[in-house]
Amino acid sequence: MRASWVVMAMVSAAALATAADPPAQALRGQAVFFDEAAGVQCGNCHALKGKGTAVGPDLSRLARLSPGAIVMAIRASRTEYVQTVKLKAGGEFPGMPAAKDDTSVSFYDLSAKPPALRKFDPKEVSSAKENSTWKHPPSTAKLTAEQLADVIAYLKFASYGDTKGVNPADTQ
Repeated sequence: MRASWVVMAMVSAAALATAADPPAQALRGQAVFFDEAAGVQCGNCHALKGKGTAVGPDLSRLARLSPGAIVMAIRASRTEYVQTVKLKAGGEFPGMPAAKDDTSVSFYDLSAKPPALRKFDPKEVSSAKENSTWKHPPSTAKLTAEQLADVIAYLKFASYGDTKGVNPADTQ
């Protein structure tokens, strides 16, 4: 009986989170998250609430962290996921591994906006190793404390319905 109550409570909380109107701060954060003119372009690599491109990690996993911890992740200049892909025919690009089997290897090319899925015969790839040049776009976007707080408020609202908001001072 208790297990079914917990499941019902979780479903009810999820339904409320999707039914609730986003607070103004979360709406501003959503605008920054998807605004390419702002130089952030989070939605090019991350999806939330069915919007955006699910190339990068699922950000809803970060939503329960403190604002300071989320800011550290946003401002990270390097990521563990991005690799520098060098091709035998010449050229290289920052790539997010997508799939690999015996006959092909696929990467999302992060130099394209939005990222483009590129598929290669493994023999065409000279190397795919730790990235040393690509920077997480928000790390160079110079977001204000208010913009960071807004993005975090959107992340928290979209992920689990949090309507409390985020104090910009908590992003410093």
